[in-house]
Amino acid sequence: MYPADLVKPMREDLTNIGFEELHTVEEVDAAMKKEGTTLMVVNSVCGCAAANARPGARMSLQNAKKPDNLYTVFAGVDKEATDRARSYMVPFPPSSPSMALYKDGELVHMLERHHIEGRPAEMIAENLTGAYNEFC
Repeated sequence: MYPADLVKPMREDLTNIGFEELHTVEEVDAAMKKEGTTLMVVNSVCGCAAANARPGARMSLQNAKKPDNLYTVFAGVDKEATDRARSYMVPFPPSSPSMALYKDGELVHMLERHHIEGRPAEMIAENLTGAYNEFC
């Protein structure tokens, strides 16, 4: 577990732009039952989350089409919630950071860590906006 003071600004990178943070299994399950499109971001303390994933997610929301629901879990902090969120990402193996887009609860687009690490935030945003344009 990471100290709360350490992860607070990393959490706020997403919650300040409209993501709802999920802390429990029950919250994740309720979120995944919502109709419409849902973006789930598995947040992380790693450098690629700070430099690529969170900025890419932020940039992607400037698109005309965007998900109806925005959620995030924090790997290494809320273990049970993160594990439950990852269970909705099967068949993809657990990775953080990662981002999954769902339409009416069905996984339709996935960005794993290897799609994020080493890629600029603009490329991640472009990938996400392409998915939003197709599914939102």
